[in-house]
Amino acid sequence: MALRADEMIDRRRLRRKLTFWRVVAILIAAAAIAASTGWAMRDSLGGAAVAHIAKVKIEGTITEDEELLKRLKDVTESDSVKGVILSIDSPGGTTAGGEAIYEAVRKLATAKPTVAQVGTLAASAGYMIASASDHIVARQSSIVGSIGVLVQFPNFTGLMDKIGITLDEVKSSPLKAEPSPFNVTTDEERAMLRAMIMDSYDWFVGLVDERRPLSRDEVLSLADGSIFTGRQALANKLVDELGGEEKAKDWLVTKGVDSGLDIVEWKPRRSTTDFFLSSALGQRIAALLGIPGLDADLLEKIGADRIFLDGMLSLWHPKSAAVSD
Repeated sequence: MALRADEMIDRRRLRRKLTFWRVVAILIAAAAIAASTGWAMRDSLGGAAVAHIAKVKIEGTITEDEELLKRLKDVTESDSVKGVILSIDSPGGTTAGGEAIYEAVRKLATAKPTVAQVGTLAASAGYMIASASDHIVARQSSIVGSIGVLVQFPNFTGLMDKIGITLDEVKSSPLKAEPSPFNVTTDEERAMLRAMIMDSYDWFVGLVDERRPLSRDEVLSLADGSIFTGRQALANKLVDELGGEEKAKDWLVTKGVDSGLDIVEWKPRRSTTDFFLSSALGQRIAALLGIPGLDADLLEKIGADRIFLDGMLSLWHPKSAAVSD
């Protein structure tokens, strides 16, 4: 049945209205997304432009973390930051990673009063980073120290013998690609590794000697890999004070920082995608797609971030199951 002219006109009007409201809905949704993203990014960078004390957490295994290095640089350059608390809870990690963060903290400490507050653990490269600050506060029962360097590698030769596997190789010189988990380590290879380790150890001891009120001989007496409680570390001058975040802030006040300033955590940067996928909606979408691996924290939760450590380590590795990282 043919439509009458007035009915056609009504339908066209209705169609135009629906199109208009669809466009409005899309614009509102886009504005909401932009606002949410802006708020998330604002929060991730410590937030407001008002003066505050920045708190930066350094946790877990130390690596050359580009995001953390950029965050420390941003804190250094921010006019809103009047003082900095480094909250450290780490067993250490790679020497190269510790060196990079140490240097970033030294630049930060030359620009703003910087204090390290040790939680459960600041060992090896974790302690190296703490020593880059101007003042170290630790809990009485914190674990501090383990100054030293190591290289670890597996030896599969026994297993290879049992299952009948041999390795053939041609190389330019005996020490090329050694030590190898597929060969018994020779005295020459051990000597090469020890020379490398002792050079890095000497460098690590030099950093502690430079940063702490200790002579080199005193540092050497403590740098045998030993770990200490916060109380012992205070007696040995490895830390300056016992306490928590409140004590760290009190020290900043002695350096001219306003006691009324809030402590604002500068959190890791997150992309827009990370922000939404870390939300409940994002997790639901990921589950529906069958790819829960989209969770940005998944690798950290299962400990995979500790598997891929290259080079020499400055890492405290407790053998007792009674103490965990």
